Amino acid sequence: MRKFAYCKVVLATSLVWVMLDMFILLYFSECNKCDDKKERGLPGREEVVQRPHDGPGEMGRPVVIPKDQQEKMKEMFKINQFNLMASELIALNRTLPDVRLEGCKNKLYPDDLPRTSVVIVFHNEAWTTLLRTVHSVINRSPRKLLEEVVLVDDASERDFLKRPLEQYVRKLEVPVRIVRMEQRSGLIRARLRGAALSTGQVITFLDAHCECTTGWLEPLLARIKIDRKTVVCPIIDVISDDSFEYMAGSDMTYGGFNWKLNFRWYPVPQREMDRRKGDRTLPPRPTHFLAELDRSSTRTTVGWLRCGWTSLRTFSTSSHQIRNVETNQCLDNMARKENEKVGIFNCHGMGGNQVFSYTANKELRTDDLCLDVSKLNGPVMMLKCHHLKGNQLWEYDTLRLTLVHVNSNQCLDKASEEDTQVPSVRDCSGSRSQQWLLRNVTLPEIF
Repeated sequence: MRKFAYCKVVLATSLVWVMLDMFILLYFSECNKCDDKKERGLPGREEVVQRPHDGPGEMGRPVVIPKDQQEKMKEMFKINQFNLMASELIALNRTLPDVRLEGCKNKLYPDDLPRTSVVIVFHNEAWTTLLRTVHSVINRSPRKLLEEVVLVDDASERDFLKRPLEQYVRKLEVPVRIVRMEQRSGLIRARLRGAALSTGQVITFLDAHCECTTGWLEPLLARIKIDRKTVVCPIIDVISDDSFEYMAGSDMTYGGFNWKLNFRWYPVPQREMDRRKGDRTLPPRPTHFLAELDRSSTRTTVGWLRCGWTSLRTFSTSSHQIRNVETNQCLDNMARKENEKVGIFNCHGMGGNQVFSYTANKELRTDDLCLDVSKLNGPVMMLKCHHLKGNQLWEYDTLRLTLVHVNSNQCLDKASEEDTQVPSVRDCSGSRSQQWLLRNVTLPEIF
């Protein structure tokens, strides 16, 4: 009897150990699958924070995706409308070149500049682009000038932007607060919420997918110190949504609105250069581009700084751009006037001169000018829209991605070797150079 009881104890003990082994086995086998179940861009790969300075995207160099990963890259592109695969290869604190004028690099600023709160609104933003923005703000802002970073979540749905993001920002050396909107409210309401909760003397608004470069903050705050009613904006460079290449913007243009309240970039006139006696480090007279303001001012004067640089990526969801598939360039009015040729330039996604609409009348329109072709092989001109179709009638084929000029029966094509800054029209051949993507352009119902 005693031997039977002993056997039961041994059997029970064995069963306990078997169950424990099974639990441990199942736990670790499930854990091995964790990486596969993570949403794209979820934290956990700490090595992405810092890579060798010769790593992908360092110094703003383009990231090249191997051919055997192109299909996967295209699928990932659809998630945020930019090359997410390239972004995940780049360090969160990647290096960028200092492209400022020498005069800007040597400028001295007061020691008692006001402190700023940086407000960043995001909605379902990719992990890498959002945190690259935050790291660039922290790493390239003098600590004494940075009060805090306020992240305003406009009702994001992605899990990695919830608790994982909160845990990540707690480790950063600058206070980072996350404010959650109860429901989707839009950019302006979300920015106002962030502004109301910020504590800095100055409020700086940044996009959720930009990278601040060296010396970006001091000149902005210096102008506000001179006049607290000033609203300032830096030069805005470009980050390619395809390769994440950093491309410096021009300091010889300024931002403004036309009478239709469309934002445009305009060349700095000679009278302005004369006023500044050729000193390109001085801001031009007030324009109308808002970026940073003193929180206690009630009136604003806008200045545009040429020494502070902020680079924004090109994947703005508000741009109605017409992009060439082969060259990755976009139609651009180049701030040209009526009876001048339309231009083509690297897509920057900031709207402005690259905002075009394909109208219900099948016009390709920028403001009140329409693309007009009056003879075979062009050129493509910008003329006043007359709404009579004729030379301004274009058919967009959503399958072939072609823009056919109906009167000439020719297709809009990339720039020619003779003139690399204007698109051409040629006999339709089905080539990639004649394919165009109309991003965020509403097509007529007949399509």
